[in-house]
Amino acid sequence: MTTKANPFNVIGQIAALRRYARSLVRNPDEAEDLVHDALVRALERKSTFRSSGSLLTWLMSILHNTHIDQLRSNRATERRHAAAAELADLIAPAGQEHSVRLAQVRGVFLALPEDQREALHLVAIEELSYQEAADVLNIPVGTLMSRISRARARLRAMEHGDVEGSAPHLRIVGGSSDDQQ
Repeated sequence: MTTKANPFNVIGQIAALRRYARSLVRNPDEAEDLVHDALVRALERKSTFRSSGSLLTWLMSILHNTHIDQLRSNRATERRHAAAAELADLIAPAGQEHSVRLAQVRGVFLALPEDQREALHLVAIEELSYQEAADVLNIPVGTLMSRISRARARLRAMEHGDVEGSAPHLRIVGGSSDDQQ
């Protein structure tokens, strides 16, 4: 279908490219995408086509290589997703023990007096400097430091079970209490 007047007649080759693409990917929509991508590559590399060669062969080679590149890209993507899934398994939501622990810490944090909770939240969670947190609360830095110190002491007391209504850090079921020390 290549003529002497127009040796680069890709339009006349589209039917053959579509047939070959469908045999490669077995899906009409993906085949159309593959033909499109191959034609884009062919037009980008038009200068590499030798007019003495077969246009159909050249286009089929580009189509085939485009398909191989897509397969490799898909496999690489699948490997990255698999690796991410493995990492996600490692950093998956906390197990039951951690969920219980987080609930305990949250409960003690919410039970802190409001002034201590505000100060600790601004410094520990929002990562404000002491001066910035003091400015937000409109209090002196020394007062802020005192509130944070008392809040942290209360959280540490919870660690040891010294806070009313809190249990010591998680215990392992079974064994003697001496094993847990």
